[in-house]
Amino acid sequence: MGSELLSYVREYGITANKIMSDHVVQWTLATPLYNIGEQVHHLSSELKEANPDIPWFKIAGMRHRLVHDYESTNWMIVAQTVLEDIPAFLQDIEHVVLPRSPEE
Repeated sequence: MGSELLSYVREYGITANKIMSDHVVQWTLATPLYNIGEQVHHLSSELKEANPDIPWFKIAGMRHRLVHDYESTNWMIVAQTVLEDIPAFLQDIEHVVLPRSPEE
């Protein structure tokens, strides 16, 4: 879901200004963020505790905020999340989901 979101952002040249001002872009980005947050929410406590550097609570919290408090969404924070945090998260999660063997 996150990689598809980033592909969309790149393909359509989505910028922070577009995220903050274009309602179509906002709605388009919100759905993948809902899904990412929901998936994170359902991960095991053990996995989250074993990887404390990933902001699990904030990721799930953004989903909750978007779903339940949409009218007061701070789209600048969403822009930062999409443009900066999601790429870093995808790198971090790759190491969690696909751990490398000691030889690599």
